[in-house]
Amino acid sequence: MIDRAYRFAESLGVSLWTQDEAGPFQTIPYAGHAWAPEGQPRRQPHEYVRNGTAKVMTLFHPRTGQVRVKGVTSCANAVLHPWLKEELGAILNELPPASDALDPETNRALWESWCAGLENPPPLVDDLPRLRVLLLWDNLTGHKTPSMVQWLIHHGIMPLYTPLGGSWLNMTESIQRILKRRALDGQHPTKPEEIIAWFEAVAKGWNRNPTPFEWNGKRAARRVRSRQRRHALGGSGACTRYPVSRPRRTTLEKWHTTCQVTH
Repeated sequence: MIDRAYRFAESLGVSLWTQDEAGPFQTIPYAGHAWAPEGQPRRQPHEYVRNGTAKVMTLFHPRTGQVRVKGVTSCANAVLHPWLKEELGAILNELPPASDALDPETNRALWESWCAGLENPPPLVDDLPRLRVLLLWDNLTGHKTPSMVQWLIHHGIMPLYTPLGGSWLNMTESIQRILKRRALDGQHPTKPEEIIAWFEAVAKGWNRNPTPFEWNGKRAARRVRSRQRRHALGGSGACTRYPVSRPRRTTLEKWHTTCQVTH
């Protein structure tokens, strides 16, 4: 389902956004490159004072590479849900109007197509709005709060949840890693507000010239071709580049090895 969303959602006129929360980030020295005058290397203390943590709420649009970031010190539902509603409302307002009108039956079939195969699909109301956005995020309990799910559906947003242990399916994980490296490598924040300011500044700079993300690009195709050239071996995850030669046996030899002596 998620693979289909990445490949076909935008071509069907449905905007795909991914969401995740990064952190907590501590006020500690972070390893990484940093500029310093020659002969005067930058020194960081080996001890630090625990001064709270910061988290980053992120919305990411793989098609354009645009990212929406908000730094917080707490990421409870009371903080996350209002921010999501505000940002998703702005995203809906920026979407171009639908080019064609759908009858209610076709529109419901479109909604239900993204529920196919789900063990617990979200409850769809009788009067469904036009499907405009797919929201891909992980399966935290707070993300399945009935009031939040109902708000999404009433606004034409279909939530899709990554399976347990499937956070690698969420492209927000990738953009958060990039932002973290640019914001914190080589730095020593002393308070959470510094971490928040750095993340938001880096996200603002990223949006000036964003890089679109592609699902199953050239690297994935190379991995598929590499696996096809290998020959798997039973009993472990080992493989060979060439097939293992097996001597041909006659029918009598096969019979001797497969028959079991009982007495």
